[in-house]
Amino acid sequence: MPQQHNNLIGGEWLAGSDYTPNINPSNLADVVGHYTQASAVQLDAAVHAARAAFPSWSASGIQARSDALDKIGTEILARREELGMLLAREEGKTKPEGIGEATRAGNIFKFFAGECLRLAGEILPSVRPGIGVEVTREPLGVIGLITPWNFPIAIPSWKIAPALAYGNCVVFKPADLVPGCAWALADIISRSGISAGVFNLVMGRGSVIGDPLVNHDGIDGISFTGSQLVGGRIAQQCAARLKKVQLEMGGKNPQVVLDDADLGQAVELSVQSAFFSTGQRCTASSRLIVTDGIYPRFVEAIKTRMASLKVGDALQAGIDIGPVSSQSQLDQDMEYIAIGTAEGATLVAGGERLKRDTEGYFMAPALLIDTIAQMRINREEIFGPVANIIRVKGYEEALAEANNTPFGLSAGIATTSLKHATHFKRQSQAGMVMVNLPTAGVDYHVPFGGRKGSSYGPREQGRYAQEFFTTVKTAYTLA
Repeated sequence: MPQQHNNLIGGEWLAGSDYTPNINPSNLADVVGHYTQASAVQLDAAVHAARAAFPSWSASGIQARSDALDKIGTEILARREELGMLLAREEGKTKPEGIGEATRAGNIFKFFAGECLRLAGEILPSVRPGIGVEVTREPLGVIGLITPWNFPIAIPSWKIAPALAYGNCVVFKPADLVPGCAWALADIISRSGISAGVFNLVMGRGSVIGDPLVNHDGIDGISFTGSQLVGGRIAQQCAARLKKVQLEMGGKNPQVVLDDADLGQAVELSVQSAFFSTGQRCTASSRLIVTDGIYPRFVEAIKTRMASLKVGDALQAGIDIGPVSSQSQLDQDMEYIAIGTAEGATLVAGGERLKRDTEGYFMAPALLIDTIAQMRINREEIFGPVANIIRVKGYEEALAEANNTPFGLSAGIATTSLKHATHFKRQSQAGMVMVNLPTAGVDYHVPFGGRKGSSYGPREQGRYAQEFFTTVKTAYTLA
């Protein structure tokens, strides 16, 4: 029988109301484990445990916090292959991608172990003689963290690590679809030496414990990554309670390909952006904006490259793309392909359901051409291996189309022109810009986030994480 996994509340592993199976999307007969479902009562207990732990943890020495985070990062890195395989098994990324994500999680904790020792303030003179001014940062309090299913260990890590580093306590609710990596991470954290209640894991459906977490009076801030619809509702709920909020809500990211681009490079970075990780990345590029001069060659070259991609079991060697994460996500991908063709787009490659040795959610990456900006497939986030090509005359039109979206997370350009690359970096209405690189793929030590409908509130990751996880205090002293 698959192992049963419980919630971590106040330092104790507690069973919830029942258990749900965690199913491998590459093999629907494979049950990763059974994970308990927290109740609203248990959520309340987790918040109270965090509040009780906050006074001592927030006042703890920075070396103790640094040592705990370093220990967490060390264990994650030592177990990266095991954790990467768990990730591939429950979410569907290929094994190399899973190991890479686990490695990133370990590095994030290592980075914030150092940030514990680098939290700086200011000493300034007052405009009034004889008075000194100190500006310092203090922990925000108890933070509710709500994470998505597509990066089940990296995204929790880049929220949990800074929260703990800056002296906050945490109530963590992972996506119901991928509790395995969340539980493994909680298990590692529970053995790091931090006090009971500093970190709490509550697994379950958002409809049961998500809203109670956001609206709980004992929560000082919410950091959420997920859909724009849910993020907008959380923003309203937090605003009504004057609660600090940080939202990452996806994108409809453009990849511009200019006439002067290196064709091979442009094709490869477009394929990686659009289809790797099964296109299930908020930074994935689903809009390929291609100028006239290179368009015919680009379309043929990307179709050839797509034909060489191997789709299959995420744990098998040599696989480029694993399964879609769930039946509902697969249905959504297929529905958008139908919507696109009904709107006048032409499906020129992929888009069909695939059969493999095991029953899983496999589909061939899809490419649609003859698309225009007004089509739903170019306005709405599909979140699957579906890319659309928009043909434009030149750079100016390409830039306009790139910015013609309600989102603004990541944007890329393939070009050998320094003039166009420089102009695009400045004029792109995105939080992150890539030149001759895939739109998906970011470092852990620099800020992550977007503009417009993609993000709301302070940036995540790197030193900029302190803007959300701390509050500023100004103190005056008469000399």
